[in-house]
Amino acid sequence: MDIGISWIEAFGYLGALLTLGTYSMKRMIPLRVIGVCANCVFIAYGLLAPVYPQLLLHGILLPLNVIRLREMLQLVWKVREASQGDLSMDWLKPFMSKQSVKKGDILFRKGDVSSAMFYTLTGLYRLREIGQDVGPGQVIGEIGLIAPNNKRTLTFECVEDGELLTITYGQVKQLYFQNPKFGFDFLQLISQRLFRDISRLEDRIARLSA
Repeated sequence: MDIGISWIEAFGYLGALLTLGTYSMKRMIPLRVIGVCANCVFIAYGLLAPVYPQLLLHGILLPLNVIRLREMLQLVWKVREASQGDLSMDWLKPFMSKQSVKKGDILFRKGDVSSAMFYTLTGLYRLREIGQDVGPGQVIGEIGLIAPNNKRTLTFECVEDGELLTITYGQVKQLYFQNPKFGFDFLQLISQRLFRDISRLEDRIARLSA
């Protein structure tokens, strides 16, 4: 009987140590992994003790931690895939907020301090200084995250009513601090998009000079 109790107590102490470990983690993926382990240990402890409130609590927390871990792993994988592929930023959409805009609305002006990036869903938009129309499915404002002084270089206005998604740079940075690997791949993706735009501009200048 004493041996059984010591084994049960061992589960409790192990769960406590794992829970302490989650509070010491600085990165989100290791935190979730340790959290899942702690949940499993406390579920076993709750069954053996038995301590039903603890069993119920960790029975609820386990699927939540698994879902959040899966979301973060998918995010990292999609960013890495995008940085090696078509430069799409569709993977960022679940973290963005929807916003309705009207014709004539100015989303940002040249010289403004950058604070957010946008993904166009519907409607028509224009980068005023260069006269470039922006349709649905385009990302605007991501370069401001790495621009000197975070200043906007163009004015972005709505020319037809529509909807877009937005995410603040603070939220992007939060994702970075949760997982630095995400941040590296994200910056790599932005750099590729920037060099693509530079190459396109050089080709345009070459055609005009010909």
